[in-house]
Amino acid sequence: MLKPPALGFGLGLRVDHYEAILADPPPVDWFEVLTENYLVPGGKPLHYLTRIRERYPLAMHGVSMSIGSTAPLDRTRGARVDLGSPVLDRGGGTQHA
Repeated sequence: MLKPPALGFGLGLRVDHYEAILADPPPVDWFEVLTENYLVPGGKPLHYLTRIRERYPLAMHGVSMSIGSTAPLDRTRGARVDLGSPVLDRGGGTQHA
């Protein structure tokens, strides 16, 4: 049986903690961020995400693709997630089904 690689200790990034993380960086290895919170270009959330990304790897986690639902797949969602963004280039990503 293959043993998965150790990824360290990560935390979910929340808006309420942006300033504290930047003022006093916690001893974590990475942060998980909800993809849907950063689909709009520009603005304060993306500003903070960019600054935190300078210090930590990010893992994107989507929660609203709903590929397991009976609703049609939103084929425009992928275009809204800019996978070429420098904000996303260091982490992995997951998606709820």
